[in-house]
Amino acid sequence: MSGQVESSLETKGGNGAIALPLFVLTIFVSAALLFSVQPMFAKMVLPRLGGSPGVWSVAMVVFQSLLLAGYAYAHALNRWLPGIPGIVLHIFVTLAAAATLPFSIASAGAPPSDGEMLYTIMIFLTAIGPAFFALSANGPLLQAWFIHSRHKSAHDPYFLYAASNIGSFLALFAYPFALEPLLTLGQQRQFWTYGYYALAVLLAVCGALIGRNWKHTDLTQSDATADDEPITLWRILGWIGLSAVPSGLLVAVSQQISTDVASAPLLWVIPLALYLATFVIVFQPRPVIPHKWMVYIQPVFVAAVILTSALEVVDNIALILGVHLAAFFVTAMICHGELVQRKPAARYLTSFYLAMSFGGMLGGMFCGLLAPHIFNWVAEYPLLLVLSLLCRPGVSISQALRKPLFAAAALAAAAGLATCAYMFGKIPVATWQTTQIWIVGGLLAIALVLCAERFRLALLIAACFAIIQYFPADGRGRETVRSFFGVHKISESADGRYRILSHGTTIHGAQEIRDAKGERLTGRPEPITYYFEGGPIAAAVRSAREITGGPLKIGVVGLGSGAMMCHAREGDDWRYFEIDADVVRIARNTRWFSYLSECGAKAPIILGDARLTMEKEPDGQFDALLIDAFASDAIPVHLMTREAVALFQKKLKPTGLLIMHISNRHMELASEVAGIAAANGMVTASEDIDEKDMAGANSDEYRFDFTVAILANSPEGLAPILKQKGWDTLEPTPGQRLWTDDYSNLLGSIIRNWRKDKDDEE
Repeated sequence: MSGQVESSLETKGGNGAIALPLFVLTIFVSAALLFSVQPMFAKMVLPRLGGSPGVWSVAMVVFQSLLLAGYAYAHALNRWLPGIPGIVLHIFVTLAAAATLPFSIASAGAPPSDGEMLYTIMIFLTAIGPAFFALSANGPLLQAWFIHSRHKSAHDPYFLYAASNIGSFLALFAYPFALEPLLTLGQQRQFWTYGYYALAVLLAVCGALIGRNWKHTDLTQSDATADDEPITLWRILGWIGLSAVPSGLLVAVSQQISTDVASAPLLWVIPLALYLATFVIVFQPRPVIPHKWMVYIQPVFVAAVILTSALEVVDNIALILGVHLAAFFVTAMICHGELVQRKPAARYLTSFYLAMSFGGMLGGMFCGLLAPHIFNWVAEYPLLLVLSLLCRPGVSISQALRKPLFAAAALAAAAGLATCAYMFGKIPVATWQTTQIWIVGGLLAIALVLCAERFRLALLIAACFAIIQYFPADGRGRETVRSFFGVHKISESADGRYRILSHGTTIHGAQEIRDAKGERLTGRPEPITYYFEGGPIAAAVRSAREITGGPLKIGVVGLGSGAMMCHAREGDDWRYFEIDADVVRIARNTRWFSYLSECGAKAPIILGDARLTMEKEPDGQFDALLIDAFASDAIPVHLMTREAVALFQKKLKPTGLLIMHISNRHMELASEVAGIAAANGMVTASEDIDEKDMAGANSDEYRFDFTVAILANSPEGLAPILKQKGWDTLEPTPGQRLWTDDYSNLLGSIIRNWRKDKDDEE
């Protein structure tokens, strides 16, 4: 009798009452640590690899693989070492991993000129791997422990998964909006280590609380809302597939927006936070967003992605982010909603999470590791969007409308593809561009009408993506080269006069290959795009010549098509610093560009990240250094920090000029450069003129307006450039916190750019 009373007390109060808040707190802290360390550590690694968006893609694969390992370990403990032995072992593993903290990459060494992917994987595994592995096991393991807590909800611990994802979600959003702007990387790392120690204590308390209750728990009671059928291979494959698609799409969409805007935690965490938010929503007993709503609206958002691609929208950051992220969120909601509807009884909990994690790893590996080697363009993004349409459940439509709609869809798709193939070479380019948009728009309209049938919908959406990729709007073919650092596209202009090199949505170089009459040009080419005579960079080189009064020794960070080389003169000594070996191959391929072969075939090209390779150069040797390294429209932050400018300054002669190309669609960088220059005892000048004022600028002839800052050790060094129209000194902003290797705040730059645009409009 007394035993029954004691059991009742523990269920209503005692250990049972304490268990819920304790387990929620422990899972919350564990998840917050698990997901805050991801952008933090990736940001630490980023400078080693030139600020490449590929760093985050590989990071996601490593984290998903470690998560799988942690889930497998949790499953093994729960199945083969239950009770106090398993609890003791996990606490020991957690404490053993603590011995590797605080984490560091100091001993990693410089990356190789090839094999950046393997180098990145090894850094993540050796530096943060042990602690991340221990943390990743906590989610399923603590839920399995909670079953033995004697709490009234112990039979259905799935709700704790939502608590875990809330912690992850809040930690991710706190990172770019609170932690990154306020704390240095060193401070972030130290606070994270303290949090890990606190978690170890919480785990020990949880283990002590439920250890003595373990043998009394009846595991035959199952959640009434879960499927209690036996686990079959087909069920497991279903869990894996529904996990793999959104996980792969997470990597793909992160790569897409990081390439177009910037590779930084701000743009890494938003897709990941949305991904976690879907788990928070769908794992609730009554989701706040009904599953059927997502099914109905998904085709609309996928259609929006296609239209922004067809219309080549690149300038509106809000529209770019909104369209891609909305389509991703809705798609993840559908896949994870279907996953929850297939969840098993509580006693199969760790098996369910293990299959989910395995699917997540497969999706991440496909996009982060395999796709860059399989495809020469980012084909995985549209491919996964199409696959996601197959993951949605069917929607019933009127039987009377079924056959006519299907017939219309088939005819429209066939007619659209046939028209593309025929008109590709039959109509003027301008007309073709309009025709392409009409064809894609027509197919999308039919797809939306037929959205009830997932197979036909997927086929139509795939046709739209194929038209955009293989029948480009400019009517010209293109070649692509893909590396760890992104996709480089080589194409011709609409009129066939120019060959263009672009990365992401940004042109990185162009060469005039035919004159206005269509005749092939030969001999020394004339530099265009950002390097034309009369432009800011050409003016900076002339100023350096005026200061030296003779031949120049110039270093250029960022090769592009090699156009800058054609500003060389007899007696000059030029050398390039380029991180991407594929860019070197493109610039040296005379079938594409002849700048290097005609203007500077003997100029050495030093391969590797400029911060690392520049360290090996003798001090005080350059008359000018041009920092012109981009990844699409994003400038690698580690080339603009106080320490980076100090390094470049050391390599310059006392009268040397540091020339920084700081054009950016989304960020205001001039004030940042002025402040960093002043902190290093340098003065800054910048041009503030637009296309109509700039001599020779004409976008139709691939001569662009852009922004350049010139840094000198004294005001006398800026005298030659300040005599030219449009140039003025640039003063630092009082009180502005400067970027360093340990601190940067891209959100602030984006906000400043937004305010500047609004002021210009007013």
